[in-house]
Amino acid sequence: MSAVPTALPARFGTPRPGLIVWAAALAAAGLLAAAGEVAPWAVQYPRAWVVPLKFWVSDFMKWLINDFDLGLFTFKELTRSFSWVLKWFLVFARAVLSEGANVPVGIESTLHIPPLSWIGLTSILALMAYAIRGWGLALLVGLSFLYLAVFGQWESAMVTLSSILVAVPLGVVGGLVLGVVAHRHPWFARAIGPVLDLMQTVPVFAYLVPILFLFGFGPVAALTATMIYALPPMVRCTMLALRLVPAEIVEFGRMAGCSRRQLMWKAMIPAARPTLMVGVNQVIMLSLNMVIIASMIGAGGLGFDVLHALRRLAIGEGFEAGIAITLLAIALDRLSQAYAAKPPPQHPETAAGLMARHPFSVAGLGIVLLSTLAGLFIPAAASYPEGLTLTTGSYWNDAVSWININFFDTIDATKAWLLINILIPFKRFLISLPWMAVTGLLALAGYRLGGARLGLLVAALAGFIAVTGNWEKAMISSYIIGISVVVASLIGMPIGMLAARNDRIHRIVQVVIDTIQTLPAFVYLIPVVMLFRVGDFSAMIAVVAYSLVPTIRYTDHGIRQVPAALIEAATAAGCTRRQILWKVQIPLALPEIMLGVNQTIMLALSMLVITALVGTRDLGQEVYIALTKADTGRGLVAGVCVAFIAIIADRLIAAWSDRRKKLLGIA
Repeated sequence: MSAVPTALPARFGTPRPGLIVWAAALAAAGLLAAAGEVAPWAVQYPRAWVVPLKFWVSDFMKWLINDFDLGLFTFKELTRSFSWVLKWFLVFARAVLSEGANVPVGIESTLHIPPLSWIGLTSILALMAYAIRGWGLALLVGLSFLYLAVFGQWESAMVTLSSILVAVPLGVVGGLVLGVVAHRHPWFARAIGPVLDLMQTVPVFAYLVPILFLFGFGPVAALTATMIYALPPMVRCTMLALRLVPAEIVEFGRMAGCSRRQLMWKAMIPAARPTLMVGVNQVIMLSLNMVIIASMIGAGGLGFDVLHALRRLAIGEGFEAGIAITLLAIALDRLSQAYAAKPPPQHPETAAGLMARHPFSVAGLGIVLLSTLAGLFIPAAASYPEGLTLTTGSYWNDAVSWININFFDTIDATKAWLLINILIPFKRFLISLPWMAVTGLLALAGYRLGGARLGLLVAALAGFIAVTGNWEKAMISSYIIGISVVVASLIGMPIGMLAARNDRIHRIVQVVIDTIQTLPAFVYLIPVVMLFRVGDFSAMIAVVAYSLVPTIRYTDHGIRQVPAALIEAATAAGCTRRQILWKVQIPLALPEIMLGVNQTIMLALSMLVITALVGTRDLGQEVYIALTKADTGRGLVAGVCVAFIAIIADRLIAAWSDRRKKLLGIA
């Protein structure tokens, strides 16, 4: 008989201290859950302990509007004055693109100056695209705007574009100024950091509640909400861009005798142009992402068309308006990216003529004059003939009807099975968890991953959700987000792996996900509601579809970033392609992949409030109800709770990723 070994192998040896800590914490959480009858306050947060913060916020907002006096004027007069100034920017933009202008001529007569015609604007933008990059971009931009005319979306698109042309420059300037101040004053950068985090994680609907209260209902209020929503990325990009300016440029500017202001605006800002243009691009995309939501407080345009179609379940109309927003986003995105990548202009000889120095500007001015004159005599040149417009609405409606007729039983059975066996049990499990145990486990995770500071931060954020009376709704939100992120990861990671290992699939996937990422969030709800009706299952499908892209993108990027030398070494050691993927590439790419999962969580949380329209009963529904009732406190507190869930997930995943990179030696 063989001898019994005197010691266990290393992998069965003494448990690691971390495992002991976690085992003890889970055992304590289990005991806490079992002691619900003895200490019910530890399981379910008592209502008597709830801090009425939402009422305090509402009362403060009412006092701000009704009673706060700044001396020369009241706070309400200040906000209305701000609205009045913004209104004139918006009026001018709409006059140029959408409505035209009436100029008084004499005492009782006026001259109507028409807006830019569809031929003129399309030609100018195509010419601009050609000047920046060439025929490829010109064709893309031209066809995108031609779609707006041919499919009857031109008028709505011009209303939307008017708002974008006002919101983007103001958002860029505001973000640039704040970024410069933060770069010059480190204390301001530290102070503004948490504010930017909160602004980027608070649901979009939460912006609308105080804006509606302060600025009223209408296009200007919607414009203000869009500017605030799109501002944070520009601030961050400005701070990053100025930090990355080479020290040699700064030293050269100082040696040349530049003042502090000259050094910033004549040397550092031009040197930081590529990174700053990334911020401009983000402002454009976020502004377009806001157009549907802003239509709830009077923005109008394409956003209103999509929202109106969703309310009537007109899937065809909603798709066409959603595609119009997507094409508008793609055209502006490609234009801004191409401009950012374009090298600085080479100044020609000053003696050259105007045409030689500015050929495209002169050509654009000629196009405007000719198209305007043509529109005065030929109506079809001014506005696209309504009789020639096309529509695919009936096709999309018939497609959804066909799916419902032929696959209703299969869809309904699948939905019922998932609800009964996965979604509802998981939801009940999360709701039944003791709030004190969850808060403690999150704090322990923060402490283990990032130290005492992160542990205290996570505990404080989770505690805020409990003390404001939103714990159960937060657990319902976590259940929807948790399942959606798991499903999105199970779909996105394999696609990312395939794209990383095959260049042809990579190119196809990049085009698809770039297009998907520009689709407005509301567009996903229309087919989901038509196919799955309302409820948690529909919300999950919409969240998965909207948040899928980052997992694909980061998985692809992470695997492609693995050094070729390591892959060659594994190949030389006799590893198969599958072994290289699972033993080398995925372990090294895992920190990057988890950052993609983190971004998927952020997008899923941003979609949470929108899914309130399909019948969820979570924090998103709380924000939506607050918007319909103009209840500022209720909406802001619920929105901040959503933001805190996002910050908890972001900080924990980022800390784990950093720790993993250090262990792998790739930090």
